[in-house]
Amino acid sequence: MSKIDELIRKHCAEGVELRELGRILGKVEGSNRKIVKSKIQVDGEYPVYTQGANHRPDGYSDESEAVIGDVPLILYGDHTNALKWIDHDFIAGADGVKLVKSSLDSGLDDRFLYHCLRDKIKGIPNGYARHFAQLRKLLIPIPPLEVQKEIINILDKFTELEAELEAELEAELEARRKQYEYYRKSLIFTQKNTQTVFLGDIATIGTGSHDTKDAEEDGDYIFYARGREPLKLNTFDFDESAIITAGDGVGVGKVFHFARGKYALHQRAYRIAPNEGVDARFIYHYLIADFARYLERTSVHASVTSLRRPMFLKYSIELPPLAEQRRIVMILDKFDKLINDVIEELPAEINSRQLQYEYYRTKLLTFQELQS
Repeated sequence: MSKIDELIRKHCAEGVELRELGRILGKVEGSNRKIVKSKIQVDGEYPVYTQGANHRPDGYSDESEAVIGDVPLILYGDHTNALKWIDHDFIAGADGVKLVKSSLDSGLDDRFLYHCLRDKIKGIPNGYARHFAQLRKLLIPIPPLEVQKEIINILDKFTELEAELEAELEAELEARRKQYEYYRKSLIFTQKNTQTVFLGDIATIGTGSHDTKDAEEDGDYIFYARGREPLKLNTFDFDESAIITAGDGVGVGKVFHFARGKYALHQRAYRIAPNEGVDARFIYHYLIADFARYLERTSVHASVTSLRRPMFLKYSIELPPLAEQRRIVMILDKFDKLINDVIEELPAEINSRQLQYEYYRTKLLTFQELQS
């Protein structure tokens, strides 16, 4: 018999009291403040938490007057499944964030309540129709504190193992990406029989005509806008093989898509369609390997916020013969597939472990109700 079984048999063999969450909470505070994006920094003294679905801060700020110091407590976002355990000073940076603690006379450890809420909110749909009031009806078990402490120890170890696994898998993916990046540059930039050409001399370069608001959820064609994820549209502008990149935004000079066939294009996204005798996929790999470095070298600013057509026209490329371009593409595309396979497997492996953790968590937190 496990330790937890022994504790339950000793302290609550007949069951435990189940009480509605609303009856065991202390004061539930809402954040009346919404931190404007300009105030959120990459670094700063205090982490800023909003309603994002992950468990990481959305940025940092030095606005000390917004800091909540009464920790530990549970941070809950009204419109997401985001629950965060906070044991440090922080800023609640959105008006939908709730700061949750159990009442002093509830007989409930806040860490135990946190694990209970993680288990219970799975059955409540996301979306703006959901508010904290819906959680107040949840039934929370209140076993003796000794039982709570043992369950906390077990679930905290599971949580730690889950985080370690995710970190290991992400590190493995990052190592593969760096290996791929090194190999791509080695293949592309060690060629001897090359011709120096300007991109504007070997490709047609231009923008599209659509706006993001034109997107249609069930459109028939891929619509490349400025984000990482393509949209959909029911009309197409081009039917070709081309490299697509954003003209402005976060991914400037770093995020490239490869279009093959019919597609639509945003008015601030660029298409680079290589001429005959040039392998479009080779140019795609070349730009990924080198274009960000080119922008850093040619720009007078610390970072490039937007691209203009002349930047593409005067970009020089060391172009090998077509047969060599195709050989390099064949090798790099195999690497590309390996990386994409790892990317696809990573969420699946993490999800598998999360489901395993959720199963044991639910089992540990399920008690027979004490009959009065």
